[in-house]
Amino acid sequence: MIPTPTPAEKIRCDACPVMCFIAPGQTGACDRYANVEGRILRTDPVVLLSRTVESGGRIVPFATRDWDGEPFPVDTFVTGIGSGTTYPDYKPAPFIVSSTVAGADMVTVVTEAIFSYCGVKVKIDTDRHLGAEGAIVRAQGEPVGHVTTTEYGSQMLSLGGVHHLTGGSKAEGRVTCAALLALCNGAAVDLTIDGGSAVTVQAGKPPIVDGTPERRMRVGCGSATIGMFASQWAGLVDEVVVVDDHITGVVSEHQAGKVLGWQPTGIRIKGHRSTPGRYFRVSEPGLGWGGTQLTDPLEILAPWEARRGARPGLTLLMVSTTGEEFGYYVLDQALIPHKQPLPEALRATVGLIDENCEPSLCTVLFMGGAGGSLRAGVTQNPVRLTRSVQAGQTRLTSGGAECYVWPGGGITFMVDVTRLPAGAFGYVPTPALVAPLEFTLPRGAYLAMGGHESAIRNLDEARAAGGEYQTQAHLQARP
Repeated sequence: MIPTPTPAEKIRCDACPVMCFIAPGQTGACDRYANVEGRILRTDPVVLLSRTVESGGRIVPFATRDWDGEPFPVDTFVTGIGSGTTYPDYKPAPFIVSSTVAGADMVTVVTEAIFSYCGVKVKIDTDRHLGAEGAIVRAQGEPVGHVTTTEYGSQMLSLGGVHHLTGGSKAEGRVTCAALLALCNGAAVDLTIDGGSAVTVQAGKPPIVDGTPERRMRVGCGSATIGMFASQWAGLVDEVVVVDDHITGVVSEHQAGKVLGWQPTGIRIKGHRSTPGRYFRVSEPGLGWGGTQLTDPLEILAPWEARRGARPGLTLLMVSTTGEEFGYYVLDQALIPHKQPLPEALRATVGLIDENCEPSLCTVLFMGGAGGSLRAGVTQNPVRLTRSVQAGQTRLTSGGAECYVWPGGGITFMVDVTRLPAGAFGYVPTPALVAPLEFTLPRGAYLAMGGHESAIRNLDEARAAGGEYQTQAHLQARP
């Protein structure tokens, strides 16, 4: 037997590949494990969740020394937050907890997984052009990701991934890891996009684009806005143009206008005509009207045509897809539009566009591949866990939050970081992120897949572990 180290000795922590030697009273490089009186302890308690949380109830830290002995609710769920890892992965998961759910014997396998193959997908609700698709996204000057496809009313970023974490310079890996950790834990991160904007991203908060907080995401493209509100404008104005970076709409030409009996106005739009009343590329993308570069919407108008209905006194409303920009114009004798005060009757229709725009927010989804060797902490036959998750027999959660599991090989999942308790994510200086995972399945199915039967404990027995992390020295010291 190898004797247990004395409190005066440094202890080697093997919770991650860094393998820190931790002096008494100190923590390792990750600040997650400490040498406490000669034992490696997880510095944060394991977190328990209950369905009462959904109605404003409490979150219960339970692997703590000052637990008052209060019984846990019957619907208590042990999360991976604060549990510790299985590294170097031959060991069973830190907590394999038995429970009874609706009369069924269940097992929840709990661990904190180390992810080099991970990143975040960021959805930014804005019409503003943040950068070209594929443009590099930077934090503190280091490349941490890229701009991906624009979605309806939102710009999308893909940040992190193994190539940024470990495939570049040390600074790139360190900054990428720090940015991912901050985003996953709900903090604000300042990003810049090559050839584009500076944007501050924080999960559940409005984005700040080039120093200006966004307020609303668009109600729809210009064509959709015409379709939704054409009837509101009928009889109040002769022509309406909804300016949009993607599809600019013109009510008199649009099918919605035709159905309502809208008369031709002789308007001509500079851009690529798609179908009637729908125009592409009226301007380059930018921070102006409807996500274009326009500060004066009249720039997209060619000379009006009298032979097609243009006449002096014709009225025109131009508005953006959020209702934040609008202008009212009247044609003079030379068929040139001049800006006039917006009539009160039209003000309500512009306000209706604004009212139908949802608040602009940032959404951050953590995405990781729960493959590799961490599955060995669940079962001695790892591929059976993969197949069980893909078949829906094993329920995968992260910090108690529901995950979306991608079809196909492996266990690739995404989770909304705002659904996890605060501080749920950690890191190790390899660099890599640490995320909580829980695998829940029937006890019989767990044993059939080769689960670690001898490591199954009930909640009280699991609590007795007290947060101690079993180092190699401790394992060898056992009789």
